[in-house]
Amino acid sequence: MSYNQTDRLSSIPTATGGIARLACVRLREFGKDAGHILAEAGATAEQAYNDSIRLEVSKQIRILDLVAQELGDELLGFHLGRDFDLREIGLVYYVIASSEQLADGIRNAERYSGIMNDGVRLHFRQDDRSAAIALDYVNLDRQSDRHQIEFLLVTVIRICRQITDTRLAPRYLRVRHHRDAMPAEFRKFFGTDVEFGAGADEIVFPAPVASLPLERDNYLNDLLRRYADEALAGRPRHIGRLRSAVEDTLPQLLPHGKFSTFKVAQHLGMSTRTLARKLNAEGVAFSDILDQLRLALAQRYLSERELPISEISWLLGYSEVSSFTHAFKRWTGKTPRQFRSEETPDAAA
Repeated sequence: MSYNQTDRLSSIPTATGGIARLACVRLREFGKDAGHILAEAGATAEQAYNDSIRLEVSKQIRILDLVAQELGDELLGFHLGRDFDLREIGLVYYVIASSEQLADGIRNAERYSGIMNDGVRLHFRQDDRSAAIALDYVNLDRQSDRHQIEFLLVTVIRICRQITDTRLAPRYLRVRHHRDAMPAEFRKFFGTDVEFGAGADEIVFPAPVASLPLERDNYLNDLLRRYADEALAGRPRHIGRLRSAVEDTLPQLLPHGKFSTFKVAQHLGMSTRTLARKLNAEGVAFSDILDQLRLALAQRYLSERELPISEISWLLGYSEVSSFTHAFKRWTGKTPRQFRSEETPDAAA
């Protein structure tokens, strides 16, 4: 394969395919088969139904269009986004939900949204007057899409409402595509009119909304603590008390990317200098604890078939899968996929 071909293929946006799967499920609910639609979209049944295989975003958009036509539902993306269980998003949802304030949750969504769909980038901006969430398409024809973007906008609003336990209504909601008229269902759900044919896809809230405290969902922390407890069950019993506290704290901070010495010390109620001095007295450095914990957690996570390697990488605080792969190979001499295939031979990598 030539350099240009490789570069072109690597730039093709992919997604987990969750929206396409919801559309196919909706078809089945109406007694219809998705086979011919998948074929027309250039997708296979395995791509559509196996959540460990990523789907090209352009194919997902095409599947949604074809399903909407098949069902005669001009608001398919809106309906799918309104009706599905937010927990189906998985760990990204729980990372958002376990943040301290809405602004923190949105920033976590900004950081991790590419894991779900790298063809749509979420951006958050905040000033004295407003807090805005924008969705930008990357290497995709935005004008070819209507249902996916409406699904995403509905989902963002639902998440904001769910995690704040409020009925938030945007000040403005703008979308790039056109509609002949404002659907009544949109006005009822969003609580405001939608500006179609705008220059951006964005949700704009009043500035104070960003500071709303969250109704914390402890599922993520419980999940991480369970994994951490199991991963560290074999560690030496005679370890320092502070090291143990650091090891208990890090799994909560890693997915948020806030695992610096300063953040851990702050969480434990001490200065970074005090943390370093006390760890030194126990004969260990913070960097060593971090590496050893990441390795133990990585091995535990990789044994879980349902956790994609991309999710494992950000659970461990890596912004790129390649960074996790490099670190894991340095620790073990194997890539994460090689380790997983050896530990669970019949698991999908």
